[in-house]
Amino acid sequence: MGVALSLGRRGLGRVWPNPNVGCVIVKGGRVIGRGWTADGGRPHAETRALAQCDAAGATAYVTLEPCAHHGKTPPCAAALVAAGVARVVVATGDPDPRVAGRGIAMLEAAGIAVTTGVRQAEACADMAGFLLRFTENRPFVTLKLAASFDGRIATAAGESRWITGPDARRMVHVMRARHDAVLVGAGTVRADNPTLTVRDIGIRRQPVRVVASSRLNFEAPALRATLDEAPLWLCHGPDADTSPWAADGITTLPCALTGRQIDPAAMMQVLAARGLTRVFCEGGGTLAASLLSAGLVDEIVGFTAGLMLGAEGTPQIGAMGLARLADAPRFTLVETRSVGADVMHRWHKQA
Repeated sequence: MGVALSLGRRGLGRVWPNPNVGCVIVKGGRVIGRGWTADGGRPHAETRALAQCDAAGATAYVTLEPCAHHGKTPPCAAALVAAGVARVVVATGDPDPRVAGRGIAMLEAAGIAVTTGVRQAEACADMAGFLLRFTENRPFVTLKLAASFDGRIATAAGESRWITGPDARRMVHVMRARHDAVLVGAGTVRADNPTLTVRDIGIRRQPVRVVASSRLNFEAPALRATLDEAPLWLCHGPDADTSPWAADGITTLPCALTGRQIDPAAMMQVLAARGLTRVFCEGGGTLAASLLSAGLVDEIVGFTAGLMLGAEGTPQIGAMGLARLADAPRFTLVETRSVGADVMHRWHKQA
């Protein structure tokens, strides 16, 4: 199962809206088939592993309950039955109502022994975005922060390139590639004119670029210039003028507002409905604050540089209106490491 989990992680950011599943087939003490969900979500992991071997009498280790419904491909549970496997070991169940126990039931009805719950916590962590789409109607959200030691992302004059070093920036590109989408607010686009693409690591499947802007009152020359490299989606208020964007084939997604700002929960529901399972938010401070206040941040990845910018610099998180420490969102530290001249620290949402 450990190998299957490792294989499944190869699909992070590459297989949405499908889950990043891994499968290993063992017979006579030897691994005879290995597979993971292919780019774009098909073929599925079990199908790829079965194509490599004669699985009659074998044991299949799968990180997610095999699917039991006919979609664009036949059910993986039926494929395992047809291959004559003797046993299937499953890490965790599939909450998709088209599956939700039906895959396991199909296997057991065919006389196949099924074991469930093996390394379940790891599988749930690896596929958290897919699971959240069905349990909470939203994707998994990672908030990336890169700041000076005193928590500033720009000088008082707005200079921000570069606070962190090249090693940290390269790691950010790797993290982008492991998510379905990169999300920023309009303020970040105005200030930085970013492309938000993955560069310099040989990636072939780019994440979707998503900009949140209630009125779509910004220019985005770098994003427009790279439409042939990666999709661009705009989350906006219901009354925004979308015509200048839609004319270029850019996807516009109306979202409910809270006051004058996009409601973060409504935006995440819209993105989940479009199939996104993992979103990598790179700011700015107002968007980060809204996601944190709404309890929508599952993981924080921070990069801290060894310089000070002072109180007049731009803070990395916008106003949250907190009066009591008890109301502050709290996270648990899970990893710290040096990345070039900077420090990377990773935090998970407390249950």
